[in-house]
Amino acid sequence: MPDSLPGWTDRLPPRPLAYARLARLDRPAGSWLLFWPCGWGLALAGGLVADGLLLLWFAAGSLAMRAAGCVWNDIVDRDLDAQVARTRSRPVASGVISVRAALVFAVALSLIGLAVLLQLRPLAQMVALGSIALVAAYPFMKRITWWPQAWLGLTFNWGALVGYAAISAPDAPMALLYAGGVAWTLGYDTIYALQDIEDDAIAGIKSSARALGPAARRGVAGFYALALLLWGAALWLVRPDPLVLAALLPLAAHLGWQVWRLSDAGPANALMLFRTNRSAGLLMFAACAVVGLA
Repeated sequence: MPDSLPGWTDRLPPRPLAYARLARLDRPAGSWLLFWPCGWGLALAGGLVADGLLLLWFAAGSLAMRAAGCVWNDIVDRDLDAQVARTRSRPVASGVISVRAALVFAVALSLIGLAVLLQLRPLAQMVALGSIALVAAYPFMKRITWWPQAWLGLTFNWGALVGYAAISAPDAPMALLYAGGVAWTLGYDTIYALQDIEDDAIAGIKSSARALGPAARRGVAGFYALALLLWGAALWLVRPDPLVLAALLPLAAHLGWQVWRLSDAGPANALMLFRTNRSAGLLMFAACAVVGLA
């Protein structure tokens, strides 16, 4: 399975194309997965009415910071990427873009993130800055733990804390929303890691897919079940009404469908299922919006 997918970026000249691929603009699923937790936090805290414009700022920030994170990841992982069939053609690993040029690009993308940060109230700004250490450390996790997907969950769902803190004071629903997102990421990124399980074993790269082995499907089911439980608790604490839990039923059906389809663990199917989590994030956003607007 190639690391770059066909799309509009293929029409770019060679140099801009290399930077677009470095930023993963040809693979937008990751930007959606970073954006949706921001939307959840904003919606659950009632921010769609109080400050709905923040949703657009979060969208811009998610696109820029996901790109910056990918650049940093490729700089750190350039030697490992060169050993994996799917990633050896990445611009830094292949030498198309130098490490210095990639660092300059990452700084430029981070300045966009700074512009978004300045739109937030001080509490949310402080919360957002707390993610820097998580982002910086993530590329090293696959070297030291079998569960780098858990670290990715801590990182990718930080936006739920930022979105919530942009409107309301931190409380138990915010913490449960974030924890559910971590469990969700453990599930979908385990699916993603199934693409590279053989090459990762050769290169010595650790992952939850390798740790779980034949039990990967059951593991994903368990992670998704835990996510739904935590999210249900978050929604219930905001509005203790049995009908609130019904808002999670479309999401539960979607995640159950993913687990059912995972009987085929081939790379193409794994990538397809991973990408459908954009829809899962949207369904969770809808549930949070229903509760937050009630």
